[in-house]
Amino acid sequence: MPDFFQNGSIGTIHQLRGRETAELEKDLTLWGEESPIALVIPCLFSELENSALPQIVEELREVSYLSEIVIGLDRASGEQFEFAKKFFSKLPQRHRILWQDGPRLQEINYSLERFGFPSEKSGKGKNVWYCLGYLLARNRFQTIACHDADIRNYDRSLLARLLYPIAQPSFNYAFAKGYYYRSSTDQGVTRLHGRVSRLYVTPLIRALATTFGRTDELEYLDSFRYPLAGESAMDISVARSLRFPSDWGLEIGVLSEVYARYPNSRICQVDIASDYDHKHQPLSNNDKTIGLYRMSRDIAKAFFRKLTTSGFALTQESFRTLKATYIRTALELIEHYESDAISNSMSYDRDQEESMVSLFGQSVLEAGEGFLQNPLENPFAASWSEVQNEHEEIFETLLTAVESDNKMS
Repeated sequence: MPDFFQNGSIGTIHQLRGRETAELEKDLTLWGEESPIALVIPCLFSELENSALPQIVEELREVSYLSEIVIGLDRASGEQFEFAKKFFSKLPQRHRILWQDGPRLQEINYSLERFGFPSEKSGKGKNVWYCLGYLLARNRFQTIACHDADIRNYDRSLLARLLYPIAQPSFNYAFAKGYYYRSSTDQGVTRLHGRVSRLYVTPLIRALATTFGRTDELEYLDSFRYPLAGESAMDISVARSLRFPSDWGLEIGVLSEVYARYPNSRICQVDIASDYDHKHQPLSNNDKTIGLYRMSRDIAKAFFRKLTTSGFALTQESFRTLKATYIRTALELIEHYESDAISNSMSYDRDQEESMVSLFGQSVLEAGEGFLQNPLENPFAASWSEVQNEHEEIFETLLTAVESDNKMS
């Protein structure tokens, strides 16, 4: 039985009665006629070769209310890009692939370096930023959704639920973040996932509040049930105004950007799936440049940047205090997670969870040291509104590049 609790400073849209997908889609189709809806899917070429994305494409073929689907394709050669065009050609909706590594977009990269994204730096943030720029250049969409390409149990109801609060004309929401619980089942054994959100982000936010003092923004961030979810929907004004981080602090950075530009009354989270399974990042405790270890450091630095802009003085001593407070907070949450898992007949490895908390605690300290060495580091790209103000022809240039790339050979 779902709950109806409204917690924190943002609205929560629950699944209270299992509303039929067809009913949601009927509404979205009606609203989409007046205010067209688009979807952004950032992906790596390797995801075209896995089982999740083909299933996503099959589901999306049944979604009639989408006016356009934009796929951001990273790490693809010319031959792989041609394969991708054929792969997505079965979509009945108008669709375009942004070939991030192609010569046309690379040429645009060089011209836009001064706006925040180095030409040689790729990643999900840059990918989504370009996709939103293309949709802004198209100048016909009111609502945009974004979701990942590696959702193993994807159902099109996820997209309908995600879009509903933004597309509903009587609502006042400008940004919606999806939430769910993460799990996977292997040989009859179900395990709880979402490690970075459960064991790192939530206890870190609460430890920051304990160490430095509660702020409205920390309360806002603590309101999200799954702050690292890759699923969001937004009004076109949000797409125009957001700056996007280029590091692994993407999701926290976007939430902070939305907070800076919109009142909490225009922000919500929405229950989009009763269960969710996607690719799990490796812990990578032996390589600090990849996986969850790098992600945790980038996320921590995103928080530290926000604290300094709010007037807090960060020191080596304060980071040591934060580490101890984080570990204590995370271990207290582990008690609850273990009880929750056991009550639901799920496997729970407490030793492994505690080891991850220890590793994440070290990551907090290392992120703090890195931040003190380079406190002015700014991974954000300019918003498309800022770019267009200085580069009036950018949208025409971007449209030309994408349309030329997408001509079938």
